[in-house]
Amino acid sequence: MATKSSSQKTSEKASTEKEADSAPNTTQRVAEQAHEAVDWAAEHAGQAEERIREGMNSADEEVRERAAKARQGSEDVLRAVGNYIRENPLTAVGLAFVAGSLFSSLTRRR
Repeated sequence: MATKSSSQKTSEKASTEKEADSAPNTTQRVAEQAHEAVDWAAEHAGQAEERIREGMNSADEEVRERAAKARQGSEDVLRAVGNYIRENPLTAVGLAFVAGSLFSSLTRRR
């Protein structure tokens, strides 16, 4: 078995101490990089969240506008039908009879 010389032992000891000294620096550097990555992700996630919120608000406004237009359109049709019925009651009754007869003949089992 060969024994190590004192210069080899000193060299190995210095190498081990150097590695031990560099370990905290490496850990600190990795921790800083991790913090930077988290900060970057948080910043970009915040921007993405804001864009999504703006898009949702825009879509919400558009849906509300379209619903209001649809509601107004249906009220206009209902008002026009009501006016027609008041102005032409016999025609309205005749149309209702024809529509009922047609529906009945289409849905009747044979």
